[in-house]
Order: sequence, then structure tokens, then C-alpha cells
Amino acid sequence: MLVAGEVKGELARIHPARACCRRAELVGLLSGAGGPTLRTLDHATARTAVHLATALGMAVDPPRPAAGDRRGERSRHHLVVELDPRIADGWSWKAAPAHDRRAFVRGVLLASGSISFTPSGPHVEFVLRERATADELRSALSDLDVRALPGLRRGRHLVYLKGQEEIAALLRLVGANRGVLELETHRVGRDVRARLNRLLNAEEANLARTVRAADRQLGAIARLEAEGRLGTLGPGLRETAAMRRHMPDADLDTLAGALGVSRSAVNHRLRRLVGLASDEEE
Repeated sequence: MLVAGEVKGELARIHPARACCRRAELVGLLSGAGGPTLRTLDHATARTAVHLATALGMAVDPPRPAAGDRRGERSRHHLVVELDPRIADGWSWKAAPAHDRRAFVRGVLLASGSISFTPSGPHVEFVLRERATADELRSALSDLDVRALPGLRRGRHLVYLKGQEEIAALLRLVGANRGVLELETHRVGRDVRARLNRLLNAEEANLARTVRAADRQLGAIARLEAEGRLGTLGPGLRETAAMRRHMPDADLDTLAGALGVSRSAVNHRLRRLVGLASDEEE
């Protein structure tokens, strides 16, 4: 099963050819980080931030380990990268072309996104500090025909996606082709399992009906024989009764093949045997 780190690693290996796309992705990293300090558990994301800034001629220090808190405990964030917020001056989502918009969303996903592929289905969410940033991201995704939902957890604002189509659309936009392939593989596997379950359930139901019908038919044949009436029946009915006793678990198609008659003929004969036994009981 593909994990979030592998998807982010795939995104981090994308090196935009255009300077405008590099800038847009860096602006997305700043937006997802909620400020100039990018804190991340993902080393590939930290390297991407440094690479983009360097490619744009900006001075940036290498990623450094995050400092512990006041109680001396180690920070939950492994790496910190300090970025120059001036890179976002003058950048506008509304004025950005399509390729810059995709790069921006990729940056936000790297900085604040969480991706999971589980048996219950895929899930993508962005965890952001400010509600305004979350609202802007939802609006931006809507412009790209990706429907996202709002949420709140522990004082952080969430933008999350559920559903195969929405998540596949997002991953396709940002260039996570392996993630899209994983989603498609998961969907095909789920559909195959569902179809197999339906077939097994149908086969089980058919088998149960066949067993119940055979039980009724064998009971009817036994009654007719006990009453001395079985030998008085026509040759077709006697032959069918003998074959049913010889093949008690067979379905109609198997009996028809053994008798050399049609399926409907076998069905008619067996129904006739059950009917004759029932008439006598009444």
C-alpha cells in the first residue's frame, strides 16, 4: 500500500522548468506553513524548499533540526527551513496561469498535506493555522474543479477531500502520477472483490435452492415408491426419478445432460413427480 511519504517524495522530485512555477510552488509552501518558517517531518519537502529558493537566487540556510520546547522535550517537527516571505509579494492566485496554480497547490500539499491510502478508502487533508488560509485554499481548489470540505481539529483548520474522484483529480493536478495509479489499482481491486462477493453470494443462493428442491423431489419419489405408484408411471417419469436418486445433488442442467433431454423437460418431470406425491397426501 502506497503511503503519504512516497507520494510526497514523488512530488518533491518534480523540478519545475519555469521560474514562475518555482516561485508559485514556493509561495504554496509559505501558505501551507502559515509563515516564513517551514516545519516538516518530511526531509524531501525540506530539500524542495531549499532547492526552489536557491533556484530563484534567494539566500536560504540548509534544513536544520527543530529545537525542543521549553521543557527540553524534542520537537515533533524534525526539520525547519526559514524562507523569505517577500517571494510572495505581488503573487496572486487570480492572476496566475494554470501551470502556476498547479505548482502552488503542490507547494501547499507538501507543506501541510496529509495523504493516506487505506482499505476503507483514500483520504487527503490540509492542516492550516488560519481560517482565512483554509478558506482561500478551498476557493482555489474549487477553481480547479476539486471539491474540498472544511473542518476543525485541536484549534487547527482543516481542508479535506474524500472520495476517489476528488482525490484522483487533486493528485493528477499536482503531478502525483504514482498516487493516481495507486488509487486506480485500489478501485479496480475493490470492484473485483465486490463482483466476486456478488457471484459467490449468488452461487450460494442457487446451491441452497437446488438442495431444497432436490430434497423435495427425493421425498416425493420415496412416497410414490412406498405407495406402489412409482412403477405405474410413464417411462420418462420413472427414468427421471431413477436419475434423481442416482444424482441427488445434481442441478437441472446436469440431470438434463445425463438423461439426454432439455432442461425444461427435466424440470417438468420433477415438478410432476412432486405434484403427484402431493396430490396423494391431500
